[in-house]
Amino acid sequence: MENFIYKITPSKLNGTVNVSGAKNSALRLLAASILTDRDVTLENNPNELLDVKIHVEMLEALGKNISIEEDRILIKDESFNNELVWNKRSIRNTVLIAGALFARSGYASVPLPGGCQLGDRKIDIHLDIFEKFGAKIKFETGETNDTLMLTKETELVGQDIHLPIRSTGATENSILIGSLAKGTTRIFNPHVRPEVLDLLDLVSKMGAKVEVFGQDYIQITGIGGQSTPITPIVHEVVPDNVEAITWLMMAIVNKSKMEIKNFPYAHLVVPMQFLLEGNSGISFDEASQTLSVDGKNATSFEIATGPYPGINSDMHPIFAAYGTFAMSNSVVTELRFFDRFQYLEEMAKLGANIVQDKNTITISGNIKVKSETVRATDLRGGMAVLMLLNEGTETATITEAFQIERGYNNFVTKFNALGGQLEKVFPESTKEIDVTKEALVA
Repeated sequence: MENFIYKITPSKLNGTVNVSGAKNSALRLLAASILTDRDVTLENNPNELLDVKIHVEMLEALGKNISIEEDRILIKDESFNNELVWNKRSIRNTVLIAGALFARSGYASVPLPGGCQLGDRKIDIHLDIFEKFGAKIKFETGETNDTLMLTKETELVGQDIHLPIRSTGATENSILIGSLAKGTTRIFNPHVRPEVLDLLDLVSKMGAKVEVFGQDYIQITGIGGQSTPITPIVHEVVPDNVEAITWLMMAIVNKSKMEIKNFPYAHLVVPMQFLLEGNSGISFDEASQTLSVDGKNATSFEIATGPYPGINSDMHPIFAAYGTFAMSNSVVTELRFFDRFQYLEEMAKLGANIVQDKNTITISGNIKVKSETVRATDLRGGMAVLMLLNEGTETATITEAFQIERGYNNFVTKFNALGGQLEKVFPESTKEIDVTKEALVA
């Protein structure tokens, strides 16, 4: 993979920015396209995201023909291959690709992603789901990636899936397999969040019958070998709520006047409560789905991450960056990924005073940013240090900046259109980076 650095010069941001389709939805929808031989068109798809590009290449390796135009992607089923032969960087979404391949053909062979920096994110729950649906599981160790293989031993029929925790990925894999099973699948203790509802919407367009009973359970009546329409499927990806909240917090700390279009306010009710306190310069127009921001002062907060509709763990580092500009102390308690604190060392280089006690951090506000070279430890940690550096005093460097572009679509273009001064640089010494086994987290 190409590696690059960001050169960022502090700047005032003003103007209009459009929120792209959700990374965490797009990747699942791309996996779901494997379920059908019908043409699938995704609108508002974040096609410039690095993880999306990797997933598209994987679909092509499975025999899909891909056409991309701006934020639209057309997926055609020219041929079908249930073995994903892959020696490049893998992504965690391969475990969903495995579920989709298994559901469609009764066999799957996919590479597994490397280790993960965000605590214990093993795939044990997924393996339990595969076995529940009758899969025989086998692993093979390879030089580049380990391989997971699934073989169907019985007819694919609906099951009652009882999830031990509200896992998004496990909920999604149960949906993918259940949508092609014969009969009814019920998923108890699911993680019902916007991206999961988006996936349910897509599989219903494929012919599955879907009912959602709050956070209690999801019921899916699968296609189960029945004939389905041959008409193409068109679906619009929901807006990315983490990108949306990032632009909002960035506007507040930068004291910007900004209009954020395609803002998914309904998906952000809980985090918005903390940002609206003391920020009278925020208003939302429901008709145009546009949030207007006249940035004033960041306000302190005390939050804990949790399942939707609570505050997503992906927002934790962004809140931490926001908190460094508040007038008093703020607190973040991480209840999902207890090891999600690698970025704190980089923040400290910039003058942040953040004290960690197990899975809780206390953030001192009113920071004076030091413009130092820092590393994007992961996707959201990279955005956190970028937010600080834009409030610094001179040009600074972010290394391993590819992490940021894994989750922020067309970020440099959007940022600079607002008046930012961000340059992507490819130094010869870091032009290529081998991240096959590197932890790449959300």
